[in-house]
Amino acid sequence: MLTAAIFLPILAAAVLALLPRDRGLGAQPRRLVAVATVVAAVPLVLLAVAWLRFGGSGGFEQVETLPWIPSLGIAYRVGIDGLSLPLAAMTALIFVVAVLYPVDLRGRPLAYFALVLFLEGVSIGLFLALDLFLFYVFFEGGLIPMFLIIGVWGGKRRVYASFKFFLYTLLGSLFMLLAILGLYLATEPRTFDMAEIIRQQPLAGTGVYATLVFAGFFIGFAIKTPIVPFHTWLPPAHVDAPGPASAILAGVLLKMGTYGFVRILMSMVPGVWAELALPIAVLAAVSIVYGALVALAQTNLKRLIAYTSVNHMGYVILGLAAAGAAVTGQEAARAIALTGATVEMVAHGLITGALFLMSGSILARGGTYDMDAYGGLLDKARRLTVLMALMAFASLGLPGLAGFVAEVQIFTGTLAVWPALAAVALLGIVLTAGIFLRMLGRVFLGRLPERLEHFPDLGRRELAGLGVLGAFVLLIGLAPAWLLGVVDSFAGPFVGRP
Repeated sequence: MLTAAIFLPILAAAVLALLPRDRGLGAQPRRLVAVATVVAAVPLVLLAVAWLRFGGSGGFEQVETLPWIPSLGIAYRVGIDGLSLPLAAMTALIFVVAVLYPVDLRGRPLAYFALVLFLEGVSIGLFLALDLFLFYVFFEGGLIPMFLIIGVWGGKRRVYASFKFFLYTLLGSLFMLLAILGLYLATEPRTFDMAEIIRQQPLAGTGVYATLVFAGFFIGFAIKTPIVPFHTWLPPAHVDAPGPASAILAGVLLKMGTYGFVRILMSMVPGVWAELALPIAVLAAVSIVYGALVALAQTNLKRLIAYTSVNHMGYVILGLAAAGAAVTGQEAARAIALTGATVEMVAHGLITGALFLMSGSILARGGTYDMDAYGGLLDKARRLTVLMALMAFASLGLPGLAGFVAEVQIFTGTLAVWPALAAVALLGIVLTAGIFLRMLGRVFLGRLPERLEHFPDLGRRELAGLGVLGAFVLLIGLAPAWLLGVVDSFAGPFVGRP
């Protein structure tokens, strides 16, 4: 079932890529959107079934294994636990909405949907992979599709943005590949089996060698996340990517980095993570405050949202640093921080994905991301205003919404470990409130410019996609037990909480 969730969209992508452009689905964009949406939804249904079957044992469940390269200890291994299942399900949901959401296809509908569906398959595969080699294949597999989506369907500076994204991510991947090989060579017998590596802890007590392996992984994941100072590729990529691509980039691809921190560094090199937890937490606090301050200075709507991603990924890393700190007697607080960081990954994916989609809708109607060119949209686009306000308030952590559930746990856990750092990071919430209140005021309140007199509200496809994301943001905020129970089945045992 997990294998089908990974490879069905990849197979569909291959079929779409081979279809003729001038007849059949290639000549029927509406029918193509419907078919692509159904295909994208199948993994979501399969993962929902996997969720219902999930037992919360604390280990990997529903594992599917197939020999691949036995001489090197490589196998096709996939499975789920309380960390990977929510992220894989969130990924599938975001892709369904991204496929459904309107976008300027520029006469290449088959190529666009083929790339998006292929990207869905490899993204889900990364979160389900239980083999380091397979993990790397999926990690790299998403690079080319996103590069092409930005480069072909992006904005005015799409070539620059796509190449900067590609080169930064490729550089991080090369460091990660060296680290994978270093970790593999330390295992005995040689294996890429992630569960076995976690059990063996082959780098324990290896000193400098373990630190070098840690550094390779850290650079790769820090670029992907991204955290300061590895973030500079992110704003150009977001500004010039089409709206659905930005939603995928923020909602899914950034989580590959934070997921890697937990699945690999915190699990396989826990000693080095504990030693460096405080510097990592300081770096996270810098990302939180820096991302918020830079976002506050933006006049470009999409660039503003991009910098809030730097800010929110800082919250995630802060929670992970607190969870992995070498502090005795605080197991419960550390488990809370890890649960909060994981929920923040999910919440940020839903919230910021929706914000990027709506920024794309504003561009399509108003022709610019410049917030000074707008004002008074509340009078013309009530549904857009309500949904943008909902996601903005969720992003700043308003109680009753998904962002609050995540952030209150991160700060609760961090306060027990590093009270001073938690206090500094709390400044980010105040700044985030200012960011989004300022944005809402400039874009939706005030006087409507004459050129926007006929500004249309959200259409049915836009409303359907955003409505689903909004429903989950409310569900997590008001009744989070269904998600917290799954995540906590991983977080509690991970930190050794009784």
